[in-house]
Amino acid sequence: MHVCHQRRDALSIAIRSLCALLLPVAVFRAEKKEALTLKEQFGALRYLGPFFQMVYEVSPRLTITNALLRVVKAGLPLAMLYVGKLIIDEVVRLVELGGEGDFEQLWIYVAIEAGLALVNEGISRAMALGENLLGDLFANETSVRLIRKAAELDLYQFEDSEFYDKLERARRQTTSRSVLMGQVLTQVQDVLTLFFLAAGILFFSPWLIAILALSVIPAFLGESKFNRNSYSLVQSWTPQRRELDYLRFIGASDQTAKEVKIFGLSDFLAGRFKELSDEYYAANRKLAIERASIGGLLSAIGTLAYYGAYVYILWQTAIGLITLGTLTFLGGSFQRLQTLLQGLVNRLSKIAESSLYLQDLFDFFDIEPAIRASDGGASVPRPLMKGIEFQKVSFSYPGSKEYALKGVSFHIEPGEKLALVGENGAGKTTLVKLLARLYEPTEGRILLDGRDLREYDLADLRRAIGVIFQDYIRFQFSAGDNIGVGEVDELTSRTRIESAASKSLADTVIEKLPGGYEQVLGKRFRGGVDLSGGQWQKIALGRAYMKEAEILILDEPTSALDARAEHEVFERFAALLEGKSAVLISHRFSTVRMADRILVLKDGAVLELGTHEELLSANGKYAELFELQAAGYR
Repeated sequence: MHVCHQRRDALSIAIRSLCALLLPVAVFRAEKKEALTLKEQFGALRYLGPFFQMVYEVSPRLTITNALLRVVKAGLPLAMLYVGKLIIDEVVRLVELGGEGDFEQLWIYVAIEAGLALVNEGISRAMALGENLLGDLFANETSVRLIRKAAELDLYQFEDSEFYDKLERARRQTTSRSVLMGQVLTQVQDVLTLFFLAAGILFFSPWLIAILALSVIPAFLGESKFNRNSYSLVQSWTPQRRELDYLRFIGASDQTAKEVKIFGLSDFLAGRFKELSDEYYAANRKLAIERASIGGLLSAIGTLAYYGAYVYILWQTAIGLITLGTLTFLGGSFQRLQTLLQGLVNRLSKIAESSLYLQDLFDFFDIEPAIRASDGGASVPRPLMKGIEFQKVSFSYPGSKEYALKGVSFHIEPGEKLALVGENGAGKTTLVKLLARLYEPTEGRILLDGRDLREYDLADLRRAIGVIFQDYIRFQFSAGDNIGVGEVDELTSRTRIESAASKSLADTVIEKLPGGYEQVLGKRFRGGVDLSGGQWQKIALGRAYMKEAEILILDEPTSALDARAEHEVFERFAALLEGKSAVLISHRFSTVRMADRILVLKDGAVLELGTHEELLSANGKYAELFELQAAGYR
């Protein structure tokens, strides 16, 4: 009866200890105000559900197979330890018989143990294979989702530093979160193994569970504290880490090599990088030293607890309460349980930390754009019948009190070519971005054939507008793909690509390339050929001609061309776009005068509007700028 009460009391203590372990309520006061609380850290575990939903969607078969293999593997340690106990007890029995007993049972036990070892090895390799494949698939799928999500977001969001911090943290999760998957699956497997082993130990000695649980709590709380501080450090340093990446890029890039050499920037860049990296190293070093010293002390508590329990088992064996086989079973089970529990509590803290980073990924996916496609949006009329109208349009960039455009009103007739003129900062590029619906007006509205731009299907509107900006991308793709991306649905149409190249004069560039349309451009990849600025601009112009656009916007698209080449490009431009509307930005008045009308902007407002001759006759701002430029050619 006394033994039963003793077992019941020990079991009660064990359960309370495990509860204290699994449901910690201690909260550490952070050393820095930005450090996370324990509640915040473990609150991030709620993202594990959506995370594994994504993993399952990547490959249901691999996910289920891996889970089943882990369930089987979780029970193997207890089975192998118990078979080991049977082997030891059988050997002791045979020794007591002077070696004259039947060895058949012993060899059966050994064969069973060998079979379990082989199964264990096979399952481990199968799990590793499955996790590697799942990890690769998940990383690929997350990267695809990240690219598509970024494409949905508004242009102004990419001009915000806080958004870039979120994007940077999310981008880092596309490859590293596959490690989290393995951690969580291992955690579940170890929990199952723990319960199997705990059931075996409880049968023989419940006190061992109580000692074990209490020995790992300090280490668990310590790891939780340091993981929270580590995450806080990494998160707070996101802008500086982005700057370090940027310094690495501009310090060793083909795009910046000329300026770095000419201006002697290497020492400046290296010095700035060293200054930032040393600051980060110092902050991280302090945390690492604290973690190593305090963590070592807390681990020592666990080691001492193990040997206390080991002494208790040896004492029970010496006085004959348990057999030698049971000693090996309990000793092996306790040691494995301690290792499991330490792994569990440390990994739980790491999982919580990883979940915080996972939160960064889902936070990015949760960002919503302000410019959205309207349900049942109208299709853009082809051809336009009424043209484009700006009605008292004003726009200010998010976070700015100044207006980039203020009360802008004008009308572009169907088939009309309108040139925008103004000094830098007058609002020309902002205006065309509004027309392409990359921004929404702060006030007023833009009508396309009498209907607000927001009423059109966004994808169809973007298809109807061809845009080439002055800061166009030099894709490190083949020459054909560089043009074909202007209309990705026609990327495989060589006829369409060659036609666009001919219209933009890019064909004169491509015919001289060693690989023709298949020639990779740029020096990033092996065998690539770089182009001059003017040659790149002809390639980029080809993208605009890929679209069957009703409206074409050219924002300084020929700044790298000489005057003769630019004049030829725009003569072709005017001839090829007969019946189409176009908006042109150029600082060369020899080109601007080819437009039907010219809109002069100053400080975000319409200053003048008319033909070249009308504006010269008005003797206003346009006439002043024209004369200034013409004087340079006299």
